[in-house]
Amino acid sequence: MSARETILKNITANKPELVELPSIDLNAVIQYSDLVQQYKTVLQSIGGGTVELQNLASLKQELESRVAKGDFVVNRIAALGEVSDSLASLTADELAAVDTAYLQGAVAVAENGAIWLYESQMGNRLLPFICQHLVIVIERKNIVPTMHHAYKQIESAKEGFGVFLAGPSKTADIEQSLVIGAHGARSLIVYIIG
Repeated sequence: MSARETILKNITANKPELVELPSIDLNAVIQYSDLVQQYKTVLQSIGGGTVELQNLASLKQELESRVAKGDFVVNRIAALGEVSDSLASLTADELAAVDTAYLQGAVAVAENGAIWLYESQMGNRLLPFICQHLVIVIERKNIVPTMHHAYKQIESAKEGFGVFLAGPSKTADIEQSLVIGAHGARSLIVYIIG
């Protein structure tokens, strides 16, 4: 028996017993008196921005204006106009030219500013990380207090990929300086609708 087979056999023989996940009482976790204000405060503190709208009319005009200027814009929100569907075949080099991407978020979390995105909402899983500017639309009713609440609402196994995304990309490990956009989008604006 090879060393690899011996190791795998020992691992198989010494598996710990499965333990059920704890049941979380959602009434016992932190609550916020104003979810939208909490979300806006947290997102702003991590470098993002928010805009509240009653409908998508002004956002649709913004998108059309960017396209008219000649910006490489990717729209994944049907309510804003023509949806960019041919993203799966684009290479990373081609996607790197995307100036602004418009995505629909599924759930937003007030405690940390994160938004859950399904792969189908992205069109290409690289898109939210490689575009220069990211615009995410979330419905007010889909803002929840904590990650515990969010995990109750999302279906993490529904698709091949999904991600919680919070704020624009940032790092502070380069000569102790905060750098925005080092590993992803340089800006994030979340439009809260309704």
